[in-house]
Amino acid sequence: MKDIFTMKRATGTYVISTTLGESVQAFVPHPLPPAEPVLIPEAYPDQNHRAELALARLSGVSGLVPSVDWLLYSAIRKEALLTSQIEGTQATLTDLFDEEAGFAVSNTDDVEEVTNYLRAFRLVQDNLRDPRGLPISVRLLCDAHRVLLDGVRGAGKQPGELRRSQNWIGGTRPGNAAFVPPPADRVADLLGDLEQFIHDEANTLPPLVKIALVHAQFETIHPFLDGNGRIGRLLIAALLEHWRLLPEPLMYLSGYLKQHQAEYYRRLSIIRSEGDWESWVAFFLEGVATSASDAERSIIAIATLVASDRRRLLESPKAGPASYRLFEMLPMMPRFTIERVRKSLDTSFPTANAAVKVLEELGIVTEMTGQKKNRSYSYQPYIDLLTR
Repeated sequence: MKDIFTMKRATGTYVISTTLGESVQAFVPHPLPPAEPVLIPEAYPDQNHRAELALARLSGVSGLVPSVDWLLYSAIRKEALLTSQIEGTQATLTDLFDEEAGFAVSNTDDVEEVTNYLRAFRLVQDNLRDPRGLPISVRLLCDAHRVLLDGVRGAGKQPGELRRSQNWIGGTRPGNAAFVPPPADRVADLLGDLEQFIHDEANTLPPLVKIALVHAQFETIHPFLDGNGRIGRLLIAALLEHWRLLPEPLMYLSGYLKQHQAEYYRRLSIIRSEGDWESWVAFFLEGVATSASDAERSIIAIATLVASDRRRLLESPKAGPASYRLFEMLPMMPRFTIERVRKSLDTSFPTANAAVKVLEELGIVTEMTGQKKNRSYSYQPYIDLLTR
């Protein structure tokens, strides 16, 4: 086993690419799976088992809450936020909730980028769950990319299209870049090889190991002019569902990748420079296990909070059908106005106002403006749990 981890392998070749008047060494990765030496499943028995077990526990604990939609609402938004923050977006989870509530937000552009990720994610998920939808494929990723960059920063960088020019990572120009991906004329074939690897049923590597390989290969190909990181991380979530490792997207792996961002990039880099797939796969499996356990603890904390607040509401003599219905909406509507409640409950303004007042008097929701009119409310303990 030691020889496998110490033997240096070539993971690609360098070719000359000319861009902006400079000739540079562009890296063209070999098709997956890794070879010479091959990557063997036995290299990660404990880590892979731990990660798969953590995902299984996460799937099971989702039954603690009455509606899995509550959990999906927050988990998908956290993943959208964190994957965007890795790329420099400054929006917060509260900004997302405020935008959905119709409140004014200061960093509108950043919020729109995160919202676009949510739309791209839903597009991919809807296709995978529709018998007539697209499978995981270059075409589906291009469709998601088009949505991701729609009307935001990067909108002028060929949304939905594979790049037609040489790009680079780091540095101020190709000549001093940290990494130069493959030339544009190689991208389509490389992605075709990657798609074939994803759907190769003869491959015996564990699914989580394959997901680690696919993500790294996608980032190395860097097929778009912008948005590669976010689409590459969206691909992770799609493959977790494709290979039935997680029935719902309850895990936000981007939190782990953001927390260890420098190491994330370093492990990807040494695949190319040192042929070290093993270190990257080990890092990825650790990230899955940690992220799934974090999500499990979050679900337990949310379930505990909601159950406690529901108990207080049920014991209140002032509570009625409208306040009960409003309470059940709070995990998917944590910031709101009376008018939003009126529309959501499809009731009169006085009834909506009375329902909110019951929750406010019980300390479940908090009024934020201090005004007598145009008041805004927050299910703050819930938001605090999500933003820890």
